Amino acid sequence: MADIISDIQTNHRQMATLERPKKLKILVVDDEPDNLDLLYRTFRRDFNVLKADSGINALEVLALEGEVAVIISDQRMPEMKGTEFLSKTVPQFPDTVRIILTGFTDIEDLVEAINAGQVYKYITKPWDPGELKAVVQRAAETYDLLKQRTEELRRANAQMSLLTVLVQVTQAAQNLEAILTPIATAFCDSFAADACILQLLEDQILTATQGLYFADGSIPNWLGQDPLASEAIATGKVQVSLNVAKDSKLKGVTHYQESGIQAHLVIPVTYRNEMLGVLSLQWKQPSFLREDELNLIHLSAELVAIALTSTHYHQAKI
Repeated sequence: MADIISDIQTNHRQMATLERPKKLKILVVDDEPDNLDLLYRTFRRDFNVLKADSGINALEVLALEGEVAVIISDQRMPEMKGTEFLSKTVPQFPDTVRIILTGFTDIEDLVEAINAGQVYKYITKPWDPGELKAVVQRAAETYDLLKQRTEELRRANAQMSLLTVLVQVTQAAQNLEAILTPIATAFCDSFAADACILQLLEDQILTATQGLYFADGSIPNWLGQDPLASEAIATGKVQVSLNVAKDSKLKGVTHYQESGIQAHLVIPVTYRNEMLGVLSLQWKQPSFLREDELNLIHLSAELVAIALTSTHYHQAKI
């Protein structure tokens, strides 16, 4: 297992030198063109800045662009106040951090918005560019932290569900074919994969017995022609490519291009030195796997092997 982790961590470092971090998106909203342009110029170097000249137009921008890290809105605008606009963004984008700009003493509106969790901070006009940049930077860091914690919670819940499914099928399964798709589905959900295939082996040859799960549409099962799967079967070791487009061994392989798969992990499922099958996790974007995820994969593959063995034994007795 240590060798597997070392190999994938090396792949991570290679990818890190090739991938530049994307700028976070922020939205600036002001009905005065000069102020809107100044806000854009203030932040365009550090962020991907979207603009809107009213609350109504800003809602349209969000509907088109999706979630942004930070919204900076003027308070006094025609048709819709800044606090009213910001309150409308909370249900769909709860993690977005909201900042209000005000030149008036709208204390009641501001206090209500802040207490309701709709506004992170308010800045009085005329605002100082240095102060505003510092506030927005802290807001962006807060957004990053919120997204990180949300993702960690999602992963923890998915991983608990994975282990629960594996334990349940190990205890209760009576039909070998019936347990394969639930296992593939649980792996796909746990590791946010786009596809997962659990396919059995006989004498180190892939059989027709398999469980498949596709998060979106359908991807043909090409494991029989796949170099990574062949290597995993031949060596009994995990094989991985976390960025197929940068992998000289795979970038010309037709089925990767046709399916759109950009990352692929193949795990041999082994019980007492007997290889029972392979588990294939596939992503349509270059992927990263943390050490705790790799450890969970290792543990889960062992549980899958136990489930397959116990189910096969049960069937043999019937």
